[in-house]
Amino acid sequence: MVKVKVTMDPRAMREIANAPLKALEQVANGKAESILTEIANAQVVPKQTGELERSAWVDTTGLKKGKVKIVYDTPYARRLYWHPEYNFRRDKNANAQGLWLEAWQQEQKGWIRKTFEKLIKKFGGGFIK
Repeated sequence: MVKVKVTMDPRAMREIANAPLKALEQVANGKAESILTEIANAQVVPKQTGELERSAWVDTTGLKKGKVKIVYDTPYARRLYWHPEYNFRRDKNANAQGLWLEAWQQEQKGWIRKTFEKLIKKFGGGFIK
């Protein structure tokens, strides 16, 4: 008969458990890898004066549940978002369109996944390979 004793390191377990939340927070609020920066760089938000794009912020109230929301805080944001049939000007943002987050998400699935995986490994304390 073989006896095996397994000891779990509580600190390591906490680091592994908290890594996804830290990674999500970094993607939401980080500087270089911010989701808002990526959306702005994709030039998908309709732009006339730039106020709609500047009004964007990340609501992290659901972060502990693993959810964040991107909010555009202008009176006309909802109307522009849900009406892709509008003829948006494209002189300032070449890819401007309605439902801009849907289009951006389809293009950037790989970036989101790779960035999140990289950050989980970083915040996992070396326990995640």
